[in-house]
Amino acid sequence: MPTNPPHELPLIARSTTVRELLRVMDRCALGITLVVDEDRRLIATVTDGDVRRAILSGLELSQSVARFLDIRNEHGLAASPVTAPAGTSTEELRRLMREHSVRQIPLIYPDGRVADVAMESDYLAPLPLDGFIMAGGFGKRLMPLTEKCPKPMLPISGKPILEHLVCNLRDAGIKHVSISTHYLGESIVRHFQDGKDFGVNIEYVDEERPLGTAGALSRASVGDIPLLVINGDILTSIDFRAMLAFHSEHAAEMTVAVYQHEVQIPYGVVSTDGIDAVGIVEKPSLRHFVNAGIYLTQPSVCRMVPRDRAYDMPDLISTLIGAGKRVICFPIREYWLDVGRLEQYERASANAQSGKI
Repeated sequence: MPTNPPHELPLIARSTTVRELLRVMDRCALGITLVVDEDRRLIATVTDGDVRRAILSGLELSQSVARFLDIRNEHGLAASPVTAPAGTSTEELRRLMREHSVRQIPLIYPDGRVADVAMESDYLAPLPLDGFIMAGGFGKRLMPLTEKCPKPMLPISGKPILEHLVCNLRDAGIKHVSISTHYLGESIVRHFQDGKDFGVNIEYVDEERPLGTAGALSRASVGDIPLLVINGDILTSIDFRAMLAFHSEHAAEMTVAVYQHEVQIPYGVVSTDGIDAVGIVEKPSLRHFVNAGIYLTQPSVCRMVPRDRAYDMPDLISTLIGAGKRVICFPIREYWLDVGRLEQYERASANAQSGKI
């Protein structure tokens, strides 16, 4: 059961901002931060899932951790952190993790100071996921770049967008990846072959005719583990491990990754009641969570997709919701870009040059 060296412990103060909390969480890569006092005594724990749920509820990253904890308390979501004395046996730690459904347990010295963090033994193991990349689109909005090259094969920082995706899945521990192809699909097959040179096993789903954004799932080779579905024109550093933990924690049939998109209206917006003006807001910003083109599904979801006809992901999501299946949202706080238009492709290239990708 791995633990973290003391100098790597994700310790934060109540006065820290949530944004800084996330930096500490990402740097230590344990999926948890420990809120401590000036003597390093534990006050509370904050997990990756805690933060993502708060983002969905409108959390501002500039807020202090103290305010975040207060809001959590107000909503009755706080619980006393599960801890164990430093030196607790591995067997006892495993029992506590099973009993409390947690993956990390702070270890505490007798004087109350944090000693370390015990991790569930499989936290850093390869992900029990299969991957499915939708790469059959025409890329019409990127013409003329896609006249002789499928959109997922457009180069970013010297290698195709699709190769960035395949390598991300491989680095997360995913061993089997399916790729759906249609437009100029032979160039994709020629580049990746069976995937051996990229550290994964790749099989192809050839769409003889376009099957929409979800139709190819009817041909997916599914086993008994969840399927990670991602559009072939996405560049992202999303934490797939955190997404799977979120999906499993909430017993979802499908988890939809969402990204917060902000639009500023360049005018004063007037609120009316009939012919009367009742308020005005100058150049307001509107924020909405948009579909990020990344999904985690249970194997049974693929069997709900009609065979051999075009079918889009919004239709599948609506079908699941209509059938009473649980569909949840996972907010992306990492880098994400949909390379669907020329300006987005140019931005992706610039981001690669600046080191963001």
